[in-house]
Amino acid sequence: MSGTLFGTDGIRGKANSGAMTAEMAMKVGMAAGQIFKNGNHRHRAVIGKDTRLSGYALESAMMSGFTSAGIDVFLLGPMPTPAVAMLTRSLRADLGVMISASHNPYYDNGIKIFGRDGFKLSDEIENEIEALLGGDTTPLLVAPDEMGRAKRVEGSFERYIEYAKRTLDRSIRLDGLKVVIDCANGAGYRVAPQSLWELGADVTVLGVTPDGFNINLNCGSTSPDALCRKVRQAGADIGIALDGDADRVIIVDENGTIIDGDQLLAAIAESWKADGRLVGGGVVATVMSNLGLERFLESQGLELLRTQVGDRYVVERMRAEGYNLGGEQSGHIVMTDHTTTGDGLVTALQILAVVVTSGKPVSEVCKRFAPVPQLLKNVATNGGKPLEDAGVKSVIEKNIARLGKHGRLLIRPSGTEPVIRVMAECDDEALVSSVVGDIAEALETASAH
Repeated sequence: MSGTLFGTDGIRGKANSGAMTAEMAMKVGMAAGQIFKNGNHRHRAVIGKDTRLSGYALESAMMSGFTSAGIDVFLLGPMPTPAVAMLTRSLRADLGVMISASHNPYYDNGIKIFGRDGFKLSDEIENEIEALLGGDTTPLLVAPDEMGRAKRVEGSFERYIEYAKRTLDRSIRLDGLKVVIDCANGAGYRVAPQSLWELGADVTVLGVTPDGFNINLNCGSTSPDALCRKVRQAGADIGIALDGDADRVIIVDENGTIIDGDQLLAAIAESWKADGRLVGGGVVATVMSNLGLERFLESQGLELLRTQVGDRYVVERMRAEGYNLGGEQSGHIVMTDHTTTGDGLVTALQILAVVVTSGKPVSEVCKRFAPVPQLLKNVATNGGKPLEDAGVKSVIEKNIARLGKHGRLLIRPSGTEPVIRVMAECDDEALVSSVVGDIAEALETASAH
């Protein structure tokens, strides 16, 4: 079973089927508990979740798995992914778990695991967990007198709010700023608006009435249209859109224009460089980040290091090479001075700090470069291997030649969905569209056979 369960961001799938059943969650809890035991002290695990209906079953199952393996459990309830990572360290737990499928619809769910340091697990540790799941799990059960206990943690919301606020200099206040925040009916629906209000902002909320089914439904960072309209209607200074587990953010400026993660990275990098806070001489991002970001950073005397897609790989490169800022175009921004994983609220606060200290509007603060024309298309597959098709390979080679040295082409299977992502970019927008169209058509034809 090793190497088949974990994807680019933990375990993810359709709730109550396949890898995302209560039975599997219990076994993952047992196996992870075994891996993280190191000594004779009482071991602890922290469990948080987003607002999906299936979270109840998976939370209870993981709690059962941990306690049956002799691990005490702290239950946080609905909390952002970065809050789980932070509280894993704060509560001196041996590991933390976030039950969420991030930006996916309610009928999906997932399991993300953090080590005691609050960072996501390496591929090696994930493989160790999978190896234990592939055999008899009975040896993972402890004697009756060694079983763990479980309890709800009081004050976890307040802890995270205070932590988020303290990522700003104490002189920063948001008084007079009109902020619209869309919490995607997800994990940040309580803590994010409260944090902004406590900093003095005039807060208007969207997506704060979760019912188990409406997480990410026409709201949040993947559907920001309602936020754009509300910002214009309210005459707000900024719009903030979180995703279901609040580890990513999309910003909307005062004109209702969407700002992606690449522009946020550029704005924060420029600000931190000026303050002497940027470490490593650049930024770490993924292969999806726009060529315009790379050119902007070069103009600032900074470097852009690229990794494969997934914020965990960004973090691994940051830690290995001593960088303190990195992220993804999708809005996962990691600032290791403050966080161990993407944090949508903390990222928004960093942007607001630049707005306050500069006295400039969001549209100016966050427009650091003109993006190079880029097009991404998701091509649905039927479970085959269209990338191995000779015709597809020929079309790809032809289009690589068309782009030449002045553009980029990226083709990769999704780690979370049955699609192949085709992305191209260069200064010629018509050529980008033609290249992506050609390859997508070839993939669709091969998938249909």
